[in-house]
Amino acid sequence: MKRLNTIAAAAALIALPTLGMAQEAVPGTDASSDSIFIFNSLLFLVGGFLVMWMAAGFAMLEAGLVRSKNVTIQLTKNVALFAIAAVMYYLIGYNLMYPLGNWSIGTDESGGYLGAFGVAVLEAVGVARDGADDYGYASTGSDFYFQLMFCATTASIVSGTLAERIKLWPFLVFTVILTGLIYPIQASWKWGGGFLDSQFGFLDFAGSTVVHSVGGWAALAGALILGPRIGKYKDGAVHPMLGSNLPLATLGTFILWLGWFGFNGGSQLAMGTVGDVADVSRIFANTNTAAAGGAIAALILTQLLYKKVDLTMVLNGALAGLVSITAEPLTPTLGAATLIGAVGGVIVVFAVPFLDKLKIDDVVGAIPVHLFAGIWGTLAVVLTNGDATLGGQIMSIIIVGIFVFVVSAVVWFILKAISGIRVSEEEEINGLDMAELGMEAYPEFTKG
Repeated sequence: MKRLNTIAAAAALIALPTLGMAQEAVPGTDASSDSIFIFNSLLFLVGGFLVMWMAAGFAMLEAGLVRSKNVTIQLTKNVALFAIAAVMYYLIGYNLMYPLGNWSIGTDESGGYLGAFGVAVLEAVGVARDGADDYGYASTGSDFYFQLMFCATTASIVSGTLAERIKLWPFLVFTVILTGLIYPIQASWKWGGGFLDSQFGFLDFAGSTVVHSVGGWAALAGALILGPRIGKYKDGAVHPMLGSNLPLATLGTFILWLGWFGFNGGSQLAMGTVGDVADVSRIFANTNTAAAGGAIAALILTQLLYKKVDLTMVLNGALAGLVSITAEPLTPTLGAATLIGAVGGVIVVFAVPFLDKLKIDDVVGAIPVHLFAGIWGTLAVVLTNGDATLGGQIMSIIIVGIFVFVVSAVVWFILKAISGIRVSEEEEINGLDMAELGMEAYPEFTKG
């Protein structure tokens, strides 16, 4: 009996830690404010650096899809635009995007990490900071970092469309305007508590319209004003200009696919409860299957239409699937998410030749992927989210589109009048690597 009591006591001691852990893991248990703060901030930071990794994806995708004589300039543009976005969002963009909230990072009266300049801009137009503490829902620094990555993504979209014929410095000046003013102003209309959110009930979970279509509209305005590459459309025919490195383009696509989990998953904006974590996991699953749906749709469709699979279409099909699910990655089932992504893949296959018929030269297919699929994804929200209205979604798409396209076109026209935005015919034929930078990505090989 004594031995049985000893065994029972030992078993109880072993079970105690297990019972304690089980109690802490019960779903629905209230988490402490410290834990919520920590996990929410962690989601922003992890999501943010995954979205930052997408900058590498864009750089590799573009480097692979341009000709060898224009690779270095694309890499330079992608590094430079990311740096410019970081500074402009710090100086102006974040303040404009969140004018009604705790829009200063840090708590000192000079404006914290955003600096006195950003504070002065808003105070000049009558917007006062609310004095909120940096210790609340999540760290303001983590929120700023996460939101900055979305701003930089918008600029990356424009880079690929205008490749192989645009001057470096006018493009970078446009990036200053896009990241400092255009993107944050329209983003404030939805994510900053603006009128698209309050009056139209606009739903755009992670930015099919707010991020992706904005980049697409800006790219479209630039492509129309810049014109096509020399020899692209000649004698009534379209002359393909093949990319220099398809393995690199494929690597870029996989990097973007991976980074999108931060893009959509981080946009849950909360990881402090069991429910939030479950939602993030659903978002991950839907994001992944939408990309798969887009890739498979493009794979099958190009085989049917062209009798051979087109790798570049498959790559852009996957990206279009990702853009399509970005407006609402939480509410669809896995099957619905797959179909939403598949429609995005179909859109790309038909949109690329459609743009060619209009003689709109989009080097990497960014307009079909980010603009057309972005519009589709925003409309598709009504299919799975009962809170969305078709009218609210359509009106918001139109308002954002008109604003971004018109302002972008004005900026492009001004840059064209002041300094010109296109390199000379000789420089374009020889390649922008040598003309703009004096260095080549592949000096051992002949120009492609």
